[in-house]
Amino acid sequence: MKKGFYSRMALNGLRRNRKLYLPYLMTGILMVAVFYLMTFLSTSPAVSEMSGGGSTQMILSLGKFVIAVFSAIFLLYTSSFLIRRRKKEFGLYNVLGMDRKNIGRILVRESLFTFLITVIGGLLIGIALSKLAELCLLNLMHESPDYSFSLSFKSIGWTILLFGGIYFVIYLNSLRQIRFSTAVELVKSENSGEKPPKANRIIGITGILLLAGAYYLAVRIQEPMEALLFFFVAVIMVIIATYLIFISGSVLVCRLLQKNKRYYYKANHFVSVSSMAYRMKRNGAGLASICILLTMVLVMISSSSCLYAGKDAALTARYPCDINVSCAKYGYSVQDKGYTEMLNASVESVVKDGEIDKDSVINYYEYCISGYLEDSHLSVCLNSLSNLSFIEYNKVAEVHFINLEDYNRIHGTDEKLNPGEAMICAVKTDDVGDTFSVEDKTLKVVKRLNQPDVSFVGASASVVSVTASVFAVVNNAAEYAKALGGFKDYDGTPMILMRWYYQFDSPASQERQIEIAAEIEDYYHSHNNFDDIDSSANFNAECHNVQRKDFYGTFGGLFFIGILLSIAFLVATALIVYYKQISEGFEDRKRFEIMRNVGMTKEEIKKSINSQMLTVFLLPVGMAVLHLAFAFPVINKLLMLFGVFSSPVLAATTAASILICLIFYVIVYRITSNTYYSIVTSGENE
Repeated sequence: MKKGFYSRMALNGLRRNRKLYLPYLMTGILMVAVFYLMTFLSTSPAVSEMSGGGSTQMILSLGKFVIAVFSAIFLLYTSSFLIRRRKKEFGLYNVLGMDRKNIGRILVRESLFTFLITVIGGLLIGIALSKLAELCLLNLMHESPDYSFSLSFKSIGWTILLFGGIYFVIYLNSLRQIRFSTAVELVKSENSGEKPPKANRIIGITGILLLAGAYYLAVRIQEPMEALLFFFVAVIMVIIATYLIFISGSVLVCRLLQKNKRYYYKANHFVSVSSMAYRMKRNGAGLASICILLTMVLVMISSSSCLYAGKDAALTARYPCDINVSCAKYGYSVQDKGYTEMLNASVESVVKDGEIDKDSVINYYEYCISGYLEDSHLSVCLNSLSNLSFIEYNKVAEVHFINLEDYNRIHGTDEKLNPGEAMICAVKTDDVGDTFSVEDKTLKVVKRLNQPDVSFVGASASVVSVTASVFAVVNNAAEYAKALGGFKDYDGTPMILMRWYYQFDSPASQERQIEIAAEIEDYYHSHNNFDDIDSSANFNAECHNVQRKDFYGTFGGLFFIGILLSIAFLVATALIVYYKQISEGFEDRKRFEIMRNVGMTKEEIKKSINSQMLTVFLLPVGMAVLHLAFAFPVINKLLMLFGVFSSPVLAATTAASILICLIFYVIVYRITSNTYYSIVTSGENE
């Protein structure tokens, strides 16, 4: 054969099937561009050098992995539409004298051209948009822009390597389907319908049971830590159940509609229902894929938007003052009081020497212990890393013992307590009666405090919102710490924990506040003489403004990745809808042609197409919204782990996400429906 024959055949094949290949190539270009952008930003010096850049780049690396896996799965999935459509063409080549080896040569060149177009196009777009993406990310993180342009050859190399591997696997899969089919099977591939899957009832019942189990998990989960453990289990169950229900459900719907003679034997219903019955399993799998992608988009947009909107509230809850100094150590010691006095002196010495003005000073220490709270009694349970899934998180609570002296000093009150009495504030639990006990130590509750009464608790604020907490204001917190000092963790660590806080606001500049925090930490490490205690202590002097950048980096990075992945998933959804309409259009064209010959008008064809849309195509949207509704409580609890506790904000972002996806879905479907209509009403041989 003449030189370049197979290359010309490959290019002609792509050109003749441009209606199929153009969206496929555009999607591949988008995937390449998104992967390059994430890889570029995850190694960008401008991102790594800013405060919080490390956390941001770690999140971007995770997003890079997600888009890599998704690209591989999705491009392999969509290539099946192409090879199915091309089987008849390759079968004709075989009938005309080409053997499988010749067809393989055409396929390898088509795969190479596809790879070159997508990778070169994607890299050019990714490189062109890399600076804009970097500036957008810096803006989300409230950082100063860096306008210098850079090119990452390492990111280019990883992109070429990844997508080279993906398109090589696609080529092998296409070659397998051609080589293991006879010429007759290839030519008649478009005319073979699908039989209903065996054990259809079992498939449907299994899907319903899995979905019910996933929904039950979502509704039953009460605690954020429990949500973290079981969320991904529920997600896998929902994905499997969705496919099973849509595959079996499409069969059931078709059978029910065909049995309904008044509905089935109408011009606008007969063709659409018979077409759905013709491709039962594939129709269900396509709708299930659309549903899963829409659900992923809804979850990502709503949760990442809520996180970004709640970043300032989360920051303030965790770092309420300009300077937040804390120390934590496990175990009780008779030297604890002297140790806390030394900690106070460290801060006050730096403040005095630096002539630093301070306001809103909060200074106290507490002892904490966790366990199971039931019937107004806390049982100190031992933690075990190997049994996290068996912890009853709905019973977990932490008790904070606070000295009455500190409480009165902070609030300016003069409360009095007798031995064995306590003022109690219970947060996220009603299981505290007139008496409250921790193991064998019993307290008489003489006064109940409201949550604002213990709002001075600094770093504990985030813990309060995640698990149940009981604040016990007592005469002598050390007495209870000593009594509970014998309880040890699975590795021998004491269960009792001492926390000390010294927090204050300063009118100094942000730069000076950062210096103050550093000076306090340096002073502590150079002047403490409690080596036996300090060896187990964790001392931190943190500046609100420094932590703001870290929070903005983390939350801004998550929001940025949420936007990029949502765009990729929405485009993938559009491509599935497009290929579904295109492939079904070519399959249905002959049936519509027969119906036109017996008197069916174009208007009736339009009604039939709309009937098909109303019958099944809005089901993925409805199911995706249903999945999101049951996932809402779990998402809300997961966001609590990030310090975001505003359910109204999550509800607003969820509603906005649903509206955006619905508008996008309707626009895409109407465009592809018009394409479907033009195919079934045309006489061209595509």
